[in-house]
Amino acid sequence: MLQPDNWGANARFGMFIVGSEAVPEAEWWAMMPDGVSVHAARVSARAPWVEWNAEKSAVVPSDDLARGAKQFATMRLDAVVTGHTSSSVLGGPGWDKALCDWLAGELKPGTHATTNGLDCLEALQVSGIRRPLLVLPPWFGDKTLAAATAYLEGSGLGLSAHLRHDPGPDWRDVPPGEMYPRGLGFAQDVEALYDQIKSACPAEADGVLIAGTGLRCVAIIDALEKALSRPVITANQASLWHCLRLAGLTPEIKGYGGLFSL
Repeated sequence: MLQPDNWGANARFGMFIVGSEAVPEAEWWAMMPDGVSVHAARVSARAPWVEWNAEKSAVVPSDDLARGAKQFATMRLDAVVTGHTSSSVLGGPGWDKALCDWLAGELKPGTHATTNGLDCLEALQVSGIRRPLLVLPPWFGDKTLAAATAYLEGSGLGLSAHLRHDPGPDWRDVPPGEMYPRGLGFAQDVEALYDQIKSACPAEADGVLIAGTGLRCVAIIDALEKALSRPVITANQASLWHCLRLAGLTPEIKGYGGLFSL
């Protein structure tokens, strides 16, 4: 009798992720249905991961993106996602599409290309969320917060409020840009995150968007939806859901939010 080997018999996805992060792969594998696999290419470039050219007519990839795209092109993937919220929001208007256009030219024909920003917008739309509570990781500075707000508003959404997760007293004097290098990515408290979101969610919010693929949060999606009686979208959840839909798959996935039933 053969044992399961996680071979992507139904679909195979590629994901660009931050080189120092462990969260995106872990969360994807937690939610992954049978017959689907994910394969990561790591990126060490600063956000946004690709820059506009001088005419702002196309994007110029970082070395990591270019190398990863060439590798992904050989792997018979169904979809490739740029799993980096910061890049989408800091890239500015048109950045997501420009990156997808570039990726489409690098990947095997027929491979779908998407970004975490596009995934989240699609998930918000199908969930009927127009005024979410926006939840951000503590390592997102004011510039990224402003960019995330502008990104959502530029897509026709309004924010009911925003919450930058408080990681506790040991981290309050650490600048946002130094939190991840000092190890906060591996010292996250998902129960504290749950408590803060539950307390901060205003009555006028019609849902919650937890941004940032490096923020551990899929473990609390179901609990939050039950406590708040509103849909909850998270960065990694949205990207997996969107890649599955791009691949034409609608598997039953329980325990990680109502999004997977839409």
